Amino acid sequence: MTGSDRPSALAPAIAARLKRGADGLVPAIAQQYDTGEVLMLGWMDDEALHRTLTTGRCTYWSRSRREYWVKGDTSGHIQLVKSVALDCDGDTVLVRVDQTGAACHTGDRTCFDADVLPLGE
Repeated sequence: MTGSDRPSALAPAIAARLKRGADGLVPAIAQQYDTGEVLMLGWMDDEALHRTLTTGRCTYWSRSRREYWVKGDTSGHIQLVKSVALDCDGDTVLVRVDQTGAACHTGDRTCFDADVLPLGE
């Protein structure tokens, strides 16, 4: 269970548009606002989205630690929010950010540059 079983201050009009998974989460894609580079995928519940919208810093729900985490609080590699959008189905959040340092926990700039798969195989 996520933190979503607790009340959230997310605006009801936004909450009504979200299509959550069985675990109460929606995937949240972090994208560098000025280059379009896809940085990472995290998970948000209503409260994480509310915190992201109101603080200007990306807040995610950690499925492994079962707690909220603000990107960069421990690493210093922060994500300053430039804009937040829902996809057409309301089941994915796109957060355009200004990323400081690495977005990936491995220290890479993105979570997608270390394991590029070959095409045509």
